This record gives sequence, structure tokens and C-alpha cells, in this order.
Amino acid sequence: MFGYDEVRDGVRFAFTDRYGGASQPPYGELNLGSAQGDEAGAIAENFRRIATEFGVAPERVIRVNQVHSPDVHVVGPGDIAIDPRPRADAMVTTQTDVVLCVRAADCLPVLLADQAGTVIGAAHSGRRGMYSGVVPATVAAMRALGAGRITAVLGPYACGNCYEVPAEMRAEVAERVPASYSETSWGTPAIDVAAGVEAQLAELDCDVIRETACTIESADLYSYRREGPVSGRLAGLIRLAA
Repeated sequence: MFGYDEVRDGVRFAFTDRYGGASQPPYGELNLGSAQGDEAGAIAENFRRIATEFGVAPERVIRVNQVHSPDVHVVGPGDIAIDPRPRADAMVTTQTDVVLCVRAADCLPVLLADQAGTVIGAAHSGRRGMYSGVVPATVAAMRALGAGRITAVLGPYACGNCYEVPAEMRAEVAERVPASYSETSWGTPAIDVAAGVEAQLAELDCDVIRETACTIESADLYSYRREGPVSGRLAGLIRLAA
């Protein structure tokens, strides 16, 4: 269920793999994506199992409608089971009774917490999110809530050795985020989103922990690039200690 699961400074960080859920092939097993293709009931059961592992009710696993934006939603007491979900690609909160959840299948999930254990954030950063600065925006939103020094944990993503893009796209992105410039293992243009986000975090004086298995290379993880439209979604999950 969890490829990574750690409590640090009173905050629980986790990234799911594809095991331990109710989804059937080709989405098996722990698909946490939309109901398109997979059965809505299976996805709801998968979230129920995640919620149980985190000790909360399913409606307290908070999600947003991810649209590859730099927008950050501040989760407050009234954000339980809101419908429709806010359009954003990151969340921050000081609430102790919720789990922030971002989903991905090649994009980079980033989990953030201040080292005092009072503010947390979660961001979904693909190429477009990195380019538009969703993780720096998340850091800014956390600091606006009183966060001190921040630690960010980077999760599974399509690595810089595999994420092939046109040369023009690589040049455009690297002009803004130079550290993202990469090359595939077979010698073609690529982008390394985690390297770019890590550089953005370093500029903001944040500590970084990499838990970055490659989604394209690992059969234990979902990858849209490898599996296409039948790919499920993994999740980055974070909760403040009560």
C-alpha cells in the first residue's frame, strides 16, 4: 500500500504504490484516480482503506481538482467533502484532523511540513506545475500560515532519464528552471522535474528528502507514459499529528 511511509517531526508522510486495493485489472489494485474507466465503488473503497490507515474518516482525505496550475488551496474547517472540489494543484493546512492528498502517475508529488509540526502542504508538480511554480507557491502559502523551516519530501515521478520531450520544450522549460535540463538514457532531450523542484526549494532555503523512484521504470507504480489511459493514480499523503 505504501512505498514510503514515515513520521518526521510529528508529521506523517506517505506515498502509495499500486498494491492493497480493490481495483481490478488493468487498474489494479490501489487506483486513487478519477472514476473514468475504473469503477467508482472500487476507488471509493481504496480511499476508505487509505483513510483507515491514517486514522480518519474517508471524507477527511482532502483532494482538489488538479489542473496543472500554480494555485494553492488553504484547507480550513469547512473543507470536508466539499463539492465541487476546488481547482488547484496544491493544498496547505494547520488542521490536525485531515489528510492532504495529491495524485499522480508520472508527475511529481511533493509533501511539505514545517519542522515545528504546525503547518503542512502537498503539491502536484508536473512539468507545467514546475514551470509555473506550484511548489514555491505552496511554500509561500505555508509561510503565510506561520511555517518556520520547511522540509519537503519528493515522491515517485517520471525520472530525467526517461521523461523524453521535444528539444524545443526542454529549452523553454530549462530557460526558467535550468536544473530541469536532462537527457534520456538513450540520448534524447528530457526534463527532470524533481531536479528542477529541488533547485526551487533550495532557493527558498527548504530541506529536501528524495524518495523518488521512477514511475516509468517501476511496475510497482502507476505510469501514464507506460500504461496510457488505463493507468491508475498513486498518491502523496500527509497529516499533522493531533
